[in-house]
Amino acid sequence: MFTDVVDLRDFYAETVGQVTQRLLRAQLRELWPDVRGLRVVGLGYAVPFLRPFMDEAERVLALMPAAQGVLPWPNERANLAALVEEIDLPLPDRSVDRLLIVHALECSEQIRPLLREAWRVLADGGRMLVVVPNRTGLWAQFDRSPFYLGHPYSARQLASLLRANMFTPLRAARALYLPPTRSRLLLSVAPTVERMGRRLFSRFAGVAIVEAGKQIYAGVAQPTVMARPRLRVAHSRNPSPAAGRVVPPPTRTRD
Repeated sequence: MFTDVVDLRDFYAETVGQVTQRLLRAQLRELWPDVRGLRVVGLGYAVPFLRPFMDEAERVLALMPAAQGVLPWPNERANLAALVEEIDLPLPDRSVDRLLIVHALECSEQIRPLLREAWRVLADGGRMLVVVPNRTGLWAQFDRSPFYLGHPYSARQLASLLRANMFTPLRAARALYLPPTRSRLLLSVAPTVERMGRRLFSRFAGVAIVEAGKQIYAGVAQPTVMARPRLRVAHSRNPSPAAGRVVPPPTRTRD
């Protein structure tokens, strides 16, 4: 079940949501420090994390699943968001250099078709980042969290899922160690808690992040089979009509 797009927008408009997007942006930026000249696409509700790439990438698009809903984005320029079916993306094959999946995989009821579609549109040598709620984190337990709905994963489970769907996991990361609180005091120390969490209790992060590349299998050349010449049975050029029959010796008669 997808979280409604209006609820996601409202969460990221609050103070806790703004802190959340700053912390996640910092982590994603570490993984993708340079996207100059690349085509970047977000699937799910990725717009809070796409904005840093807008002035750097060749093109940025936000694709929102039909079950989630869509809102125009960004507000200050021409719309870059579209409503799509997550298993039928309106993009050509190998047309995306960077694919960011947030608020989508854990909610989809068609995980394998979604990942196969992601594989199709990702360029050879492209990269995909998947952000999901961490199974052992607090963000998957509180209903006021945008990561409450859906199926949480550990980083290992997510990597196994991607590997089973023709992706190669490259790097794993975690983020959001502070609980989804509205306390201004706690939110003010969120960056400090984030640094401590990475060193001391990484398994309790709110989200798991895995970067993956596209698996491409090399073709196997078929061995050339040489046709054997047919064997021809030797025979007389002028075969006798009686060939193949046993002829008895002539009978001698008396005069």
